[in-house]
Amino acid sequence: MVLGMICALASAVCFGTASVLQAVAARGAAPGTGSGVDARLLLRVLKEWRYLLGLALDGLGFVLELIALRALPIYTVGAALAATLAVTAVVAAPVLGTRLSRAEWGAVALVCGGLALLGLSSGEEGHLRGTTALRIAVLLFALAVLASGALAGRLPDRARPAALGLGAGFGFGVVEVAVRLLDDFAPSALLTNPATYALLIGGGAAFLLLTTAFQRGSVTAATAGMVIGETIGPALVGVAWLGDRTREGLAPLAVTGFALAVVGALALARFGEAPQTTETKPDPVAAAAGRPARERRDR
Repeated sequence: MVLGMICALASAVCFGTASVLQAVAARGAAPGTGSGVDARLLLRVLKEWRYLLGLALDGLGFVLELIALRALPIYTVGAALAATLAVTAVVAAPVLGTRLSRAEWGAVALVCGGLALLGLSSGEEGHLRGTTALRIAVLLFALAVLASGALAGRLPDRARPAALGLGAGFGFGVVEVAVRLLDDFAPSALLTNPATYALLIGGGAAFLLLTTAFQRGSVTAATAGMVIGETIGPALVGVAWLGDRTREGLAPLAVTGFALAVVGALALARFGEAPQTTETKPDPVAAAAGRPARERRDR
């Protein structure tokens, strides 16, 4: 279990560092036409070295996340991944010359405190592997995330980033659950397991939706939606259907830790709103400072 917690935290460090690089690349890429989700945006940002370096860190983070999900309850790993925002804020400060306010440092401490409580109270991962019906349901949900993302991209400007961020969070949540539903890694078993396709579709949809949200809308709203979507739903699935539990008698401590980590992460969603340097042509680096572009992944 100790190894799982180390991997979860190391995964957050990878994703948080990658977010700084990816946010700069996404904001610096040439914008597409219209307001909907633009798949060609991915092709444009893939020409940016910062984005490619971020992808390499995302890949490492995904491997560490997978190890953590095989050793810890989903609610613990999800809260640890929400700590990515704390990592992003801390890394962006020296790298991009931004400053954290006292409230933001307090939010970082809140996330760390919540994770400490979770580390003390978490039990081992649940031993239930899920039914075929649950695997199919997760796949259908991944397809729904992909379809709803196309609709969210056409919403009015004010509602669009939050909807896209929430959709991305649901996609990341699908990945977390799907990893736990992979009980046999033989090629033939993977090809016949609906969870394999749910993982690929959910991760791809989340990757695209979050990239679009960060380029075309409020990063604060998108990130807040993402944190909610990727933590609460998967945690409930883990407890209700996969047997995730806390240590004996420590359930209140785990709930408190989970809540503190998520609240702290939501508070840090504001960190990306750096002021623009001019009224007509914002500096892409300043505008992207600290913006947690955690497009993990085919996680």
